[in-house]
Amino acid sequence: MVAILLIEDDPLVRRGLQLALDRHGHQVRTAEDGEAGLRELAATPPDVVVLDVMLPGVDGFEVCRRIRSAGTVPVIMLTARGDDFDVVRGLEAGADDYVVKPAQPTVLDARIRAVLRRSGITPDGVLTHGELSIDPAAATVSLAGEPVALTPTEFRLLLTLARAPGRVFSRQQLLELVWEHDYLGDSRLVDNCVQRLRAKIERSPREPEHVLTARGFGYRFGAR
Repeated sequence: MVAILLIEDDPLVRRGLQLALDRHGHQVRTAEDGEAGLRELAATPPDVVVLDVMLPGVDGFEVCRRIRSAGTVPVIMLTARGDDFDVVRGLEAGADDYVVKPAQPTVLDARIRAVLRRSGITPDGVLTHGELSIDPAAATVSLAGEPVALTPTEFRLLLTLARAPGRVFSRQQLLELVWEHDYLGDSRLVDNCVQRLRAKIERSPREPEHVLTARGFGYRFGAR
């Protein structure tokens, strides 16, 4: 199941798309404007963002730039504005695709699956990074086809990082996201959990490829 964040200010369009994408087997969260969407993104990173351009307050182009500066989650811009200038502006802001309204749900679903394939996320929501596969629905992880036994906390930590490749998370952010909302605890919990996780999923824990250290700040997932 693919986790989608839909940022759309029109309540009828928002509800209609949410129902349609639900019927295609996706898990859809919604936000009514750009600021709310960015908060949702920070709280629980989705697999893909479907983003309206004409939003109140911060417009979709700026929201897309902020999303892109924070990580590599795929973004599909969805708008009634379909002239070439807007398409180029959206792509330059960091969008992965651009769909003009009114879009048929089957077309939007196909575009979502296409950007996920290019991002290493399979249509059934499985995240793949090299030999590492993470299935959020089944809560399972495999390395080169072999199952890896993770504790629930290790799995939540890995999934949080892997859903936003390239984004740096502070230890406090990870404590809040993985352990408990607004959790105020010892940041060594994070470091110890990362060590255990690396021992299970990295070919060489001393030279990790997946869970990387952002010195002086925290951790990120992805290439060096």
